[in-house]
Amino acid sequence: MTSATLDATATPTATDRPRRAWAVAGVLAGLTGVALFLFSPGLADVDRSLLADNARYVAAMDGREAYVWAFQVLSGLAAGCLAVFAAGLRRRLAAREPAGGLLPDVAAGGLLLTAALLLVGGGVSTELYWDLLHLSETDADTVAALATGYNTFPWVWAGAGLSAGAVAVAGLRRRSVSRWLAVFSLLMTLLVVVTQAVPLQYLALAPAALWATVAGLTFALERRGLGN
Repeated sequence: MTSATLDATATPTATDRPRRAWAVAGVLAGLTGVALFLFSPGLADVDRSLLADNARYVAAMDGREAYVWAFQVLSGLAAGCLAVFAAGLRRRLAAREPAGGLLPDVAAGGLLLTAALLLVGGGVSTELYWDLLHLSETDADTVAALATGYNTFPWVWAGAGLSAGAVAVAGLRRRSVSRWLAVFSLLMTLLVVVTQAVPLQYLALAPAALWATVAGLTFALERRGLGN
């Protein structure tokens, strides 16, 4: 056996090395979603009696521009991480699912839908930030409408529920992922479905972000040889 042959068999190539960045992106996206869930209500945490009077409602948000700015940054970060996670998840499922199957594309598509809505919500945050910074020059009704979008669009992570459902089917039908992850994904999918069946769509953020965190961590550990 030649030295070149020994080198080829002993040294892992670039394609052989574990690639975990996409899974870590899923973890980061999920944790960012949790941060959005916990942090963003600070802007609109006002007396609900003010909701009937836009001028007073907007005045109560004066000085809280930092919440909107941070929300914009978190929304953009989550969107980017979800896009990377989508690409990696598609590749991961495609490697174990039958060629031409729909599940890899459905899993990726759901995450991309969520990423797109996050970018829309981030755009609303941009306009809302500048309006709050110059309240004397803006219309209270317009600011109140933007605040409604801020409190809705980036929260609707229903697309991630579609991804969780695809992972659940892949795991339960063909063991393409670990069985426990498949069961967990199914549970999170059902929770997301419930949020879409009632007028509380924005609550999808909670189970979807939790799913992205757990699924990303599971795949990251799997790449280290610690998972199934």
